Amino acid sequence: MRYWLLKLYASFVGVGRWAICLRDTTQSTFKRLPSYSLLLDQLYQIGVLSLPVVAITGFSTGLVLAAQAFYQLGDKGLASATGLLVGKGMLTEVGPVLTAFMVTGRVGSAMTATIGTMRVTEQIDALKTMSVNPLRYLVAPRVISSILMLPALTVFSAVTGIFGGYLISVHVFGMAPEAYFNPMPAEITTYDLAIGIIKALVFGFLISTIACYQGLNTKGGASGVGRSTTTSVVVAYSCILIINFILTVSLNSLHIVLQDYLGWR
Repeated sequence: MRYWLLKLYASFVGVGRWAICLRDTTQSTFKRLPSYSLLLDQLYQIGVLSLPVVAITGFSTGLVLAAQAFYQLGDKGLASATGLLVGKGMLTEVGPVLTAFMVTGRVGSAMTATIGTMRVTEQIDALKTMSVNPLRYLVAPRVISSILMLPALTVFSAVTGIFGGYLISVHVFGMAPEAYFNPMPAEITTYDLAIGIIKALVFGFLISTIACYQGLNTKGGASGVGRSTTTSVVVAYSCILIINFILTVSLNSLHIVLQDYLGWR
C-alpha cells in the first residue's frame, strides 16, 4: 500500500514540475521569441519528415475502416454509408489519435533523447553558462512547431485515409464513386473538422511538453536517457487516450448546445 501511495505522490510531484516547466517556457517565449532558424528546423523535422509515416498510417487505416464497414453494413443494405463512416471516423477520431501516436513515436522520443543526452553530458549547463536560455533555445521551438504541425498532419492523414477507403470500396467491392462520396458533404460538417483540429492542437502541445520535460529531467547517463525516452512515450500515449475521451465528450456536448440554442449545424 505504501508503495502505491509513494508512486501516486511522485506522479503528483511530476505533474507539478511539468506545469512549472510549462510556465517558465511560456514566460521565456513571450519575453523573446525563439530564433526563426530554430523554429524552421523543427517545423521541417516534425512536419515534413513525418509525412511518409502519417501517410502510410492514414492510408492503411482507411483501407481497414472501409473494409470493415462494407462487410458489416453491406448485408444490411447500408453499404452506401461506408464513405461517410470512413470520412467522419478519420476526421474526428482515428486520424487525430493515430497521427498523434505516430508523431509521439517518431518525434516525441527523439525530443526526449536529444534533450536528455544534452542534460547528462552537461551541454544544457554549458548553454546557461553562455547566457542562453535552454527553455527558449530547446523547448519553445519544439512546442510551437508541434502545435502548428499536428493539425496539418491530421488533415493529411484524414485525406489519405478517405482516399484509401475510396480505392478499396470502388475498385475491390465495386461501389460507385458517387455512392462513396455523396453522403460526405451533407453529413460531415465544419464542426467535425474543428473537432479534429482542436484535438490535434491539444495532442501536439501534450506530446512536445511531455517529451521536453522528460528530457530536461533526465539523470543517470545513457541508461537514464533510455528510461526517460520510454517514460515520455508511455505517458504521452496514456494522456492522448484519456484527453481524447474528454475532448470527444466535451466537444460533442458543446455541439448539441450550439445546435439547440444557436441553430449552428
